[in-house]
Amino acid sequence: MQQPVWSADDLRLSFEDKTDSFNSINDPIVLEQFKFLQTRFSKEYDQVFADMLAPKTVVVIPSLTLDQQILSKVKGFIHYEERLLCMLILLRMPNTHLIYVTSVPIDPIIIDYYLHLLPGITSYHAQQRLTLLSCYDYSSISLTEKILARPRLIDRIKKVMPQQHIGHISCFNETAYERKLATLLNLPIYGTDPDLLYLGTKSGGRKLFKECRIETPIGIENVKNEEELRNALLLLKKQIPNLKKAVIKMNDGFSGEGNAVFSYAGFPGHEYAEEWMASVIHTQLSIVAEDLSYNAFMKKFTELEGIVEVFIEGETKTSPSVQCRITPKGIVEIISTHDQVLGGHGDQVFLGASFPASLAYSKEIAELAFPIAQRMSDLGVLGRFSIDFISVLENDVWKHYAIEINLRKGGTTHPYLILQFLTDGKYDYQTGAYTTINGQERFYFSTDNLTDPSFIGLTPHDLMTIANFHNLMYDSTNQIGVMFHLIGALSQFGKLGIVCIGNSPQQAIDLYQFTNDVLKREGHDQKMHK
Repeated sequence: MQQPVWSADDLRLSFEDKTDSFNSINDPIVLEQFKFLQTRFSKEYDQVFADMLAPKTVVVIPSLTLDQQILSKVKGFIHYEERLLCMLILLRMPNTHLIYVTSVPIDPIIIDYYLHLLPGITSYHAQQRLTLLSCYDYSSISLTEKILARPRLIDRIKKVMPQQHIGHISCFNETAYERKLATLLNLPIYGTDPDLLYLGTKSGGRKLFKECRIETPIGIENVKNEEELRNALLLLKKQIPNLKKAVIKMNDGFSGEGNAVFSYAGFPGHEYAEEWMASVIHTQLSIVAEDLSYNAFMKKFTELEGIVEVFIEGETKTSPSVQCRITPKGIVEIISTHDQVLGGHGDQVFLGASFPASLAYSKEIAELAFPIAQRMSDLGVLGRFSIDFISVLENDVWKHYAIEINLRKGGTTHPYLILQFLTDGKYDYQTGAYTTINGQERFYFSTDNLTDPSFIGLTPHDLMTIANFHNLMYDSTNQIGVMFHLIGALSQFGKLGIVCIGNSPQQAIDLYQFTNDVLKREGHDQKMHK
């Protein structure tokens, strides 16, 4: 395969901070120090991960360092920092310490909820090795920026890390801010160098798919402004005369919130195409994010740039994803497949996922993902990421289109981590099955969007009471049951995350429906007693 040269401009940071602080986080000394830390991590990797008894510390920084205007459209986004609380289960290793930093304090009952799951370790013993730190800051800037603005908090993180421990940072995503924090803490990140962030943008993903000869929807990347967007939409229509819709995606959108769908309804023909496009784009561009006007969308699109591609049609259409990991040794691993549940306008918003993906195509998409992941490894990518597909059944054969790379932890990361930590199992993409250490298959349905207005007002303490009363807990003996997350978002936003683990796909769905019904009844009863 011919390998094109990826220029420094191609692999630029996916955002630009116009403030003076940007120079400091990209200072050459910072870059050199980060490179040294990552090289050291590669050498320490076998010692850290192979030995369950090795003394080590994991600093969890669950910062969603993304565009804050787009992120703000996600209800309760500050509580998404709780999604990595599943990593508390690492405390089952008796010499492992965990430092978990958040924007706002986490209710102790939520911590207790996770610690009670630890096998073979008392909650007391685990608590001695857990440090919870908070910025006490509800503002909309990212958690990592909040930490960087608090040097005394950084000192506290350094002081609570035991001497002689080998440590690393685990993040939701990695940007120049996380890189700067890593150098201040003198710790490597189990994640990708921010200089490679372009690979995780919508434009970078499309370029990589083409390089690896993996089919992707017909489209145009690196679209920079409204004029280029209009021209790209017209070019697609010229290439595909019967095209009904196109999808517009900002390079760094999150959970579909940076997307829009354009309808070609009423297209008059190419003779009058430019005038028609200029007159209707305001009304025929349906923006996914709520309360984001056309002008605001275009302003943000110009800032982030993006892509335009055809809207894939099909009577039988699914949205599977493949979760991959690249170790510090450069080894590529396929760790899971999921069928994503999408909603919102044009099914652009991630709502949840079923694990594993359908046996009809799970092996196929894993094999398509592997050369993409291998190329990413060649370019220096490290850690977890996912590759999303659209799959359409045509004449009894599944056709798969790679659509984007999420170069970060995502909506399928924490559910799989929960299952893996609780069952000590492994996914085999060749067979499409997940098998526990006891040789039993397990499945789950998960969502970050279990929502209902009646949930508003239910506190974390209420949820624990309801869960215990109705047996909505994980049963470690049978390795079946319900795990909650995003618990902090419940009372204010009526929103909750859930992972329902069953011994069949149907049992997982049944657990989800039963839990949903119970919470709605309890929520309505609460309203009635006001």
